[in-house]
Amino acid sequence: MRVLNYLELAERLDRSGIGTAADQQRAALATTDVSVVTSPWRGESPVGTAAAALRGRGAFRDYDVAHCNMIGPGTVAVARHAARTDTPLVLHAHVTAEDFAESFRGSTYLAGPLGRYLRWFYSQADLVLCPSAYTKRILEAYPIDAPIQPITNGVDTASLAGFEDLREEYRERFDLDGLVVFSVGNVFERKGLTTFCRLAEETEYEFAWFGPYDSGPQASETVRRWTKNPPANVTFTGWVDDKRGAFAAGDVYCFPTKAENQGIAVLEAMACGKPVVLRDIPVFEEFYTHGHDCLKCETRAEFREALDRLADDPDLRERLGANAKETAAEHSLERVGEKLVDTYERVLDEEVTND
Repeated sequence: MRVLNYLELAERLDRSGIGTAADQQRAALATTDVSVVTSPWRGESPVGTAAAALRGRGAFRDYDVAHCNMIGPGTVAVARHAARTDTPLVLHAHVTAEDFAESFRGSTYLAGPLGRYLRWFYSQADLVLCPSAYTKRILEAYPIDAPIQPITNGVDTASLAGFEDLREEYRERFDLDGLVVFSVGNVFERKGLTTFCRLAEETEYEFAWFGPYDSGPQASETVRRWTKNPPANVTFTGWVDDKRGAFAAGDVYCFPTKAENQGIAVLEAMACGKPVVLRDIPVFEEFYTHGHDCLKCETRAEFREALDRLADDPDLRERLGANAKETAAEHSLERVGEKLVDTYERVLDEEVTND
């Protein structure tokens, strides 16, 4: 079986969760017998594709299933080609209107029109994949006229191997000491930026957010305000070349996000055996259990209490971290690869249902 695994604008999304998810799909498929191509175009570029078309070879490569991870014009072209050639089309719903809000400047205002576009866009698919049952319910409410199947993004434990050896280097690089409360990923208000900073103001722990943030006109006012004038005990590191250093330097992973489709960095923190504190939102109900592999909080006071408990109780940190590591193992890329192959076989056999 030959599968197209396509990420439009891949070079611009390499620092995003969508980019990580696509990379992990390809790593998962590498554990199977499936042959993967990552570009639909014969020429690898618009110029090369046009040249191939002029030579009568056609613009598109040959593949048995098209699996696309973005929502732009290149993916629309792949979808139309799939319809013309009767090629099964799988669209991966990494983007919803709900998780687009509170990301960039003006994103909240665009969320409504985006939702209407996504209803049309995802309805072109023979099957829509999404990271969680929560996301499936969101898409069903649009509604989407296509079967929808949840499948975990998984966690690439191989990419985290040896993280422990980087602890001293990264703590020294960012001048971190004592118990470090941390987060990893793009700095957005949707991901709980204000709560993260208010918690820092109300406690004496070190806080570090490892990940890029916008400072130009596209940045939200909230992101600019906090990153330009952070509390004294908050460090915004910007992009780090080796994510292992972030998970090495931090002690308690704190993620007060307001909306997620899954949250790959949470699984990465768990795979590293870190105790995790999460906002109690619906998507996390299907993956994690309060008091077993994480602590869940609704209010800032509850977050503060959870951090204090973990700071005062090394045994609790160790127990939660060990259980979290077991939870992350359930999301291995080998399992993701098996599920993807099963999905492709079902769309080829036209046996997909909305179960």
